[in-house]
Amino acid sequence: MSLTSIFDVAGSGMNAQSVRLNTTASNIANAESASSSTGEVYRGRHPVFQARMLEQMQGGMSLPQGQSAGVGVDVTDVIESDAPLQQRYEPDHPLADDEGYVYYPNVNVVEEMTNMISASRSFQVNVEVMNSAKQMLQRVLTLGQ
Repeated sequence: MSLTSIFDVAGSGMNAQSVRLNTTASNIANAESASSSTGEVYRGRHPVFQARMLEQMQGGMSLPQGQSAGVGVDVTDVIESDAPLQQRYEPDHPLADDEGYVYYPNVNVVEEMTNMISASRSFQVNVEVMNSAKQMLQRVLTLGQ
């Protein structure tokens, strides 16, 4: 694995965390959107990550037989949460159904804020990895002087 492939790994991590931040922001924005039926209510969304694998490392070092190395991350899907929806009895609400219930999304704002902080910090770590790799490459270039 070359030093330049670090940029691919960190870049894929930044892309994945960006998708995570966007879905979390969408969940928070729709957390209090009401609906008159369970079919129309917003459901929380979460990205699914999958590691990009390389069977054998190319170059000087190789892995033992049958092992693989991660070379990045991909967002394979964005799934809807299967947590139960919030059903509230609010007969005076304009969107209440015949029984007086209003349906709200299955989004927990505290969990979403925790996800947002985690994704933001993960993005920052990937930026720091890229900056460190850039500094190392610059130092390698100055060795011959």
